[in-house]
Amino acid sequence: MIELKNVCFTYHEESTLKNVSFHIGKGEFVALIGSNGAGKSTLTKLMNGLLKPSSGTVTVMGMDTKKTKSSVLARHIGFLFQNPDRQICKNTVAEEIRFGLEQVLQDKTLIEQRVNSIIEQFGFDPSANPFQLSRGERQQLALASVIAAEPEILVLDEPTTGLDYGECTKIMSFIQQLNNQGITVIMVCHDMEIVLDFAGRILVLSEGRLIADGDTRDIFRQEETLKQASVLPPQIAQLALRLESGFEKVFTAEEMAVALAEKTRPQFFSREGRDSHERFSGLCAG
Repeated sequence: MIELKNVCFTYHEESTLKNVSFHIGKGEFVALIGSNGAGKSTLTKLMNGLLKPSSGTVTVMGMDTKKTKSSVLARHIGFLFQNPDRQICKNTVAEEIRFGLEQVLQDKTLIEQRVNSIIEQFGFDPSANPFQLSRGERQQLALASVIAAEPEILVLDEPTTGLDYGECTKIMSFIQQLNNQGITVIMVCHDMEIVLDFAGRILVLSEGRLIADGDTRDIFRQEETLKQASVLPPQIAQLALRLESGFEKVFTAEEMAVALAEKTRPQFFSREGRDSHERFSGLCAG
């Protein structure tokens, strides 16, 4: 659905992206990770045509973004900004959702059906003033306005920034449902726990270059790659990396419990079993 070939982007004579190439297929859930300034947000804006590559090609659903208007691309790609206040511009929830639909649809009856359906799904008060909603509620409204247009591709720039645990869970669960329905999701995220829970694939950026591309769990085992990108893996994965063999596939607390049970079951009283237990206890205490 999305393909980049040797893409470079230069902003004010400074290279932001350098020779980036990859392909994202239909229905994938891909996370873009890396330190601030690595080029993640620039990359997402190249995907939806808000920016055009300085060289190379970006193709979305067969359309070259250099030759295609961003308004045409917007019918296929929904974009959620990190700050919802950069998207919200109307005085009621219903008007906000309707505004986005009016940019891509002509049928007024269909527009109203979509507005009512999304309001019911999210449990919004249609007459509420968006600017009087909480940060999490505004983020939900921005997401609702995007998905009301039923895009085939959803691009998310830090969708959970500023949200509490409950709000984060609600947003990500809804995004997961959309992905399960076949919508392709590309997400910029600094929270590696969220990346582990939801993304099936990771693209790692460092100083404008794509330095790794692979399965989420495989990437989280690549210590040198993550160090180069100034990224720490999820906490349990970090702990597993410091333990001896037998913990290679451990990424969650549940998996750690199972691995420890296996390690300590019959061989607990062996020298190897005692050493393993003592090493784990020491790491936890440290």
